[in-house]
Formats: sequence, structure tokens, C-alpha cells
Amino acid sequence: MTDRPVNQWKTLDKDLNRISHLEQATQYVARPLIAPGIGLAFIVIVAIVAAVLTGGTQDQLIVISAAVFGAYMALNIGANDVANNMGPAVGANALTMGGAIAIAAVFETAGALLAGGDVVSTISGGIVSPESLADQTTFIWAMMAALISAALWINLATWMGAPVSTTHSVVGGVMGAGIAAAGLAAVNWPTMGQIAASWVISPVLGGAVAALFLAFIKAKVEQAEDKIAAARLWVPILIAIMAGAFAAYLSIKGLKKIVSINLPMALLIGLGVGVLTQIITKPLIRRQSEGLENRKKSLKKLFGWPLVASAALLSFAHGANDVANAVGPLAAIVHAVQDFDTSSKVQIPLWVMVVGAAGLSFGLMLFGPKLIRMVGSQITKLNPMRAYCVALSAAITVIVASWLGLPVSSTHIAVGAIFGVGFYREFHAERRARKLGILKGKPVAVEERRRRKLVRRSHFLTIVAAWVITVPATATLSAVVYICLSKLA
Repeated sequence: MTDRPVNQWKTLDKDLNRISHLEQATQYVARPLIAPGIGLAFIVIVAIVAAVLTGGTQDQLIVISAAVFGAYMALNIGANDVANNMGPAVGANALTMGGAIAIAAVFETAGALLAGGDVVSTISGGIVSPESLADQTTFIWAMMAALISAALWINLATWMGAPVSTTHSVVGGVMGAGIAAAGLAAVNWPTMGQIAASWVISPVLGGAVAALFLAFIKAKVEQAEDKIAAARLWVPILIAIMAGAFAAYLSIKGLKKIVSINLPMALLIGLGVGVLTQIITKPLIRRQSEGLENRKKSLKKLFGWPLVASAALLSFAHGANDVANAVGPLAAIVHAVQDFDTSSKVQIPLWVMVVGAAGLSFGLMLFGPKLIRMVGSQITKLNPMRAYCVALSAAITVIVASWLGLPVSSTHIAVGAIFGVGFYREFHAERRARKLGILKGKPVAVEERRRRKLVRRSHFLTIVAAWVITVPATATLSAVVYICLSKLA
């Protein structure tokens, strides 16, 4: 009788199996820490770069600290603000999350570096009078407090899933530090009143424009007997309107370094680009629509690539416009330290612009998907046509606001446009239900109408509350941070 073979490696196999499970568990636990780890590495690299570029200067430690908080601010803006541009395209399935992040990273960086403001108002558009912060030390601590408080607030808002205005966050930070440093008289209250008015103007204007375009598309294209023929007529015109609006906006923002362009000239450029776009896209849409069935689902294909183009252009415009929010206070501190000057306008050094542009991209890639999903699919359901109305509204509303001289927030406009689309869908569905109920002699019950709400009220209330308290919250936090910094100095 022979003995059965003994597994000599049984203990080793068990140990290896335990190690394998431990490695899997470690990877699972460590996964949420990857993004913060990369973000921290980016901030450390920025600190090293700032130390090298400002070596030998007086108050070098202040510049390095400001660079660290500027990088942190840029990461948070990328995580929060860029979602407004990419969310609709992702929610409408015109772009994958990876594609959206790649396009946004490229176009945000291009907008920041090519068309970003090379001059920024250090007192954030006249919120605080320069005379009240004329002392160099007071000015530096006030700008530092504004930077820290705005970054912390945007970080909290991103964690809560609320898209907030980074412009208003910086404005609140500057106002709070100004009050703590020089009292209530230092604040330009009429300007603050205009900004408070923009809380209402921006989302209402964006929502109204988006709802009007959606109503137009439904009436002229979706509900037409020959949907394909209607799309061949109107889709090139809608694309031309979008191209013209972006051309006018980017002419004002991007060409100012080469030639001074006023609003009438920008509108002429927009008109020319719009007409040219309509001529080019008409045969393309005709070719794309060949063989499509005469139903609503077919129309979604015709809005796919224009929606991707609009998302890219929105990202470029955002990079050009909002990079100053990330690096404005940082540029002001660098200018004050190196030139001993607290003037109302300063040049932004190239390395500071690169920090802002890189921070926007890294913030989007590392922390942006959460808010992109929320904006794109959790407020209301978007398809390519609805998402296109949101992008169109954002472009047109910014132009109209610039023309009227209204202080508006791109975040509020984009999110307001999504709400506008959602509330119009509710209105349209309710009207249809009533019409069917009258025809069938069965009115729709109140409980059934409540169940059919197409906009998530919880998100609506959270976002509106975050918008309203952004300036007071950042102002209070900034005042506390300024008092702490001035006592530590």
C-alpha cells in the first residue's frame, strides 16, 4: 500500500494566497487616494518651480506659499467649473467620459495660454478700493486670504456635488479680506449689488434662451411631418448660430492681444463666420441624413458632432476667461513682492499662467467626473438636441450679457440652461398629458403629475442654495483667514 503524495507547498500556497488577497485589498483601499496623491504631487512640483524661478528674491517664502494655494485653487476650478462645459455632451452620450476629459484638457489649456487675460485686475473688478489696501503687507495677506478661502469653498462645493461660480468665490474672498483689513467702507457696494443681481440674471437668462431653442427645435423639427427634410433646413442654421456666437465671443477674448476689437466688430465677425458655417454644413448634414428613418431617434445623430464641437469651444472660452480666477490673486502677490507695488492692474507672468492652465486640466482629470455626471445626467435627462440647446444658450447669453454690460457667471448660465431645458420638458409633457386627458375624458391625477416631474428638485435646491451663500461664505472665511495670517506675520 503506497502513501498518497503529500503537498509539500501547502503552507506556502496558503501564504501566497493571503498575500494575493492582501494586495487586492490594498489596491481597493488605495484607489480613492490616487487622485489626491497626484494632486498633491502637482502642488509640490509647482512649489519647487516657484522656488527656482523666484530664487534670491525678497519674501520668497510668500511667493512659494501663494503658488501652492494658486495650484490648489486651479485644481478645484478644474474639478468644479469645467463640468459645466462637458456635462451636457457626456449626459447626451455624444462623448465618453474619457473623450470629454481629453478634449476639455486640451482646449482649456489652449484657451488659458493663447487667449487668457494677460492683464488682471488685482482688486477683482473694483470690489475693494486700491487705496484701502495700499500697504504692501496688508495687500499680500488680503490676496492670500482671498485665494485660500475661494479654493476651500470650491473644494467643499465639489464634494457636495454643487457647481458654483468661481468668479463669485474669488469676489467674496477679496471682499471679506478687504472688510477685515479696512472696514466696510473699503467695499464698492454698488458693484457688489450688480454681482448679487447676476445670481438671478445669469440662470434665468440662460434657462430662458435654452428653453426657447428647445421649443423651436420641437416645433420646427421634431414635430414636422418630414423630420429629415426639416432637419436638413434647420440644423445647419442652428450650427451657424452657434459658430457665429462663439466667433464673436472669442474675437473679443482672443484677438485683443493682436488688435482691439469692439462689440460691433465682433458681431460682424460672428455674422461672417455664421454664414460661412451654414454654407459648409448644409451639404454635410444632407449627406449625413441620407438613409435615416423619419423618426425622432434619427435626429439625435445629426446633433452629435456639433455638440462635441460646442463642448470644445466652451472649454476654450472657459480657459480664456476663468484662468484669471485661479491665478489673479497669485499674480497680484508675485507683483507686490517683486515690484513693491499694489497697482490695480498687473501683468501675469508666463509661469503663473502655466500653473493655472495645468491646474485646470489636472483638476478636471482627477476630480471632474463626479460633477460631469451630476450636471450631465442627474439634474434632468439630456439627449443631443437638449444638450445642444444648453451649449447654444451658454454662448449666446454671454454675448448678450457682454453687450448689455451685465455681470454674469458662465457657471450659472450653463446650469441655468440645463434647468431651463428640464422645466420646459415638464411644461411640454404636462400640456400633452392634459390634451390627451381632455381627448380621452380622463384628467391626469395630481399624484400622477407630481410623479412625472422631469427635474430633480433636490439638486435644484442644493445648487441654488450654494449659489446664494457663495459670496457670504467665502467673505466670512476670507476675513477669518486674513485675521489669522496678519497675526502670524
